[in-house]
Amino acid sequence: MRKHKTIRFFTLIFVLVIQVCFLVLTILENYEANVWSVSILASIVTFLIILATRFLDLHHEEYDYEKLSVALWVPVGGLMCYQLHTTTDLSNVVSSALVGLGASFLPNIKSSSEYLKKIPAAIYCGTFIGMTSMAVQASILMILVAGLVSGLLYILSKNIFVGVGGKLGTIAFVGVVVLVIINRFL
Repeated sequence: MRKHKTIRFFTLIFVLVIQVCFLVLTILENYEANVWSVSILASIVTFLIILATRFLDLHHEEYDYEKLSVALWVPVGGLMCYQLHTTTDLSNVVSSALVGLGASFLPNIKSSSEYLKKIPAAIYCGTFIGMTSMAVQASILMILVAGLVSGLLYILSKNIFVGVGGKLGTIAFVGVVVLVIINRFL
């Protein structure tokens, strides 16, 4: 039980740190703001996020993780979207929508299969990785690595932010940011 609480805590902190750093860098880069005002704004946002995760019912009480066999579909979705976008004249948004639409029909293959019902969300999460700008991710290997990182976060976040919109995009975003950090410093 304690191990699960620790994993949940560090998963939440990891996502929070990535989001706040992105917010701060975006504000500093795009607006004429001084460091102090950005620091205050980031502190307020961080405080509000911590309050929300602490006092709102955003998590299940039981500790459950997604299966690896489901999470492996995250990089598959990313690769499919990336390939569709780079080999056709389709935009990255249309490519993501088409892959997501195709994935939505997978449960119809066998409607009693619980496994097939879980795959579309994982694939759709991956399509957000495949949508990333070519300036950020210029190869299939980069998409694969970001997909694997996001797949790990997908496993850990099964019972976190339940019912909150944007969870799949946030998971994909964190995977891409981790890849960019790795790429920049290695």
